[in-house]
Amino acid sequence: MLRPVNLTVTTDGRLHFGDVVMLVNLGGENREYSAVSINADMNSLTKPPSPGIKAPCGVSAGRDIQACTRTTFIITSVDGSPEGSTLHYEQSFALKTTSGFAGGLYLMSDRQSFQKCAKNSRLQEVNLDEDFSFLSWWKIMHFDPQERLENEGQPVPANLKVLIKHCKTNQALAVLGDQVLWTTFSKEYEVTAHTFLDSHKAEKDTNHWILCTSDPAGNGLLLPNHPQSVADNQELIQANPDI
Repeated sequence: MLRPVNLTVTTDGRLHFGDVVMLVNLGGENREYSAVSINADMNSLTKPPSPGIKAPCGVSAGRDIQACTRTTFIITSVDGSPEGSTLHYEQSFALKTTSGFAGGLYLMSDRQSFQKCAKNSRLQEVNLDEDFSFLSWWKIMHFDPQERLENEGQPVPANLKVLIKHCKTNQALAVLGDQVLWTTFSKEYEVTAHTFLDSHKAEKDTNHWILCTSDPAGNGLLLPNHPQSVADNQELIQANPDI
């Protein structure tokens, strides 16, 4: 589960189908940086000779920001877009775990019910399953509502804040700092699909995510808390306006 995985090196500053990324939340008042992670224990694994993760499987937001089997996802096409093509705002896509031990499972959600909801908050559950369906479709929106319309259909930048919305329910992926899960790896935050709005009808930072790639300079994970990394990414976008 903790075996290192190489993230995609984005040379044009944009996200593409087939990119291997981490979903990182920058933290807030009651939580630290965290990344969407596979939440599996010994009972969630298949036995040798083909060890792997059983489906369905839960997810959580871990505070260990390292690119490994449990924290990396592949941006996957749902509309026939070829691998390597640019992902655009409002375009549907899926997020899939890596193949092999992680099983190539899809991040999915559905409307909450009495029988099916997040363990602690009782909000809309997010988990991993092997069945590809409309429940596993997501889309990316600009995090600022005032800039959302003008950015619709534009390429999605890597390593900058965005919203990740579930296509069926229109709820935004969220991390809950006040809902702690005890996992095999440590205390981690609950992940759900729920849009949290402030007094200005804008999504709160619990819904803000960064799809992290690797630094083109070869310095590893392109962390968003490095101002120079963000500046470099914006320069890449400006230098490649047609890609």
